[in-house]
Amino acid sequence: MKHIYNFSAGPAVLPAEVLQQARDEMVDWHGSGMSVMEMSHRGKEFMSIAAKTEADLRELAGIPDNYKVLFLSGGASSQFAMVPMNLLRGKKSANYINTGEWSKKAIKEAKRYCAVHIAASSEDANFTYVPPQNVWNIDREAAYLHYTPNETIGGVEFNWTPDLAHLGVEMPLVADMSSSFMSRPLDVARFGMIYAGAQKNVGPAGLCIVIVREDLLGTTVPGTPTMFDYKTHADNDSMYNTPPTYPMYICGLVLEWLKKKGGLAEMERINIAKANLLYDFLDKTDFYHCPVGKADRSRMNVPFTLKDTGLDEEFLKQAKEQGLVQLKGHRSVGGMRASIYNAMPPEGVKVLVEFMKEFARTHA
Repeated sequence: MKHIYNFSAGPAVLPAEVLQQARDEMVDWHGSGMSVMEMSHRGKEFMSIAAKTEADLRELAGIPDNYKVLFLSGGASSQFAMVPMNLLRGKKSANYINTGEWSKKAIKEAKRYCAVHIAASSEDANFTYVPPQNVWNIDREAAYLHYTPNETIGGVEFNWTPDLAHLGVEMPLVADMSSSFMSRPLDVARFGMIYAGAQKNVGPAGLCIVIVREDLLGTTVPGTPTMFDYKTHADNDSMYNTPPTYPMYICGLVLEWLKKKGGLAEMERINIAKANLLYDFLDKTDFYHCPVGKADRSRMNVPFTLKDTGLDEEFLKQAKEQGLVQLKGHRSVGGMRASIYNAMPPEGVKVLVEFMKEFARTHA
């Protein structure tokens, strides 16, 4: 099999060890005679998988006991509606920070259920920076404040956690962590709720992980479907309906891999080194350009353009020939994007940088 480095933004690269273990266990999980994908979600075999997956997640992320962990279908995009449905709790408005395309999608959906107050936005500079907290204008009567710590498309990342207490604001902080979840240590207690699609750093598409403080459960907007009520899932240990069992299993294998790698602190160290290698090169050349402000650059998604955009297709063609795939930027912004999630080995970034150097030398 040809070896490639997959820089896809999601579904993204998974650890080779995880894929190999899943292959070995495909038709017979631990002597059960069954594949995980054909097990009853209420059988003792899968219940043991689910319990260990949650336990490992709680251990790695340091999740306090007063938070529920939910394994849901529908991806993070379903949470754009489920957040206001569950967290408005009788209030009429919610705060949102607008830092890119995924923030905009969350805002658009929330407007179906409440008045959305844009507490800060970087749209004035085409979403190339994170608005500093000292310029935020927060509606203090709103139900919560929602933000997107890492914008997958634009490559902008909060390299700090908002401190609402410092601003004298008391309300839940809600984060769509889809593309940075488990890439660095978490202080879960600073959040009312965290949600993340699994297909970036912790598993395949089809699973969304929700971490929500218990006191925020139980009050939904009128007409909320049973399946969209977090309490429904919390009260049933994510087994109210058949959950995404196989993605949960793969997620569990990824979490085991993360523990073997040394946990989130070690993962952060590796991710910083990978990102620095690529950004340092981009900053030393005028052949390529990264549009994001240095303080707000994503460790996960690195967008860049070529000086001559007429070379884009040739760049992608030659990159693919070298085993470097999925580098084309999102259709809404163009250019290139290298997604270097947890499972991207440092060697992949090194090979990419060497290719970029050679391509620039031969096309300058």
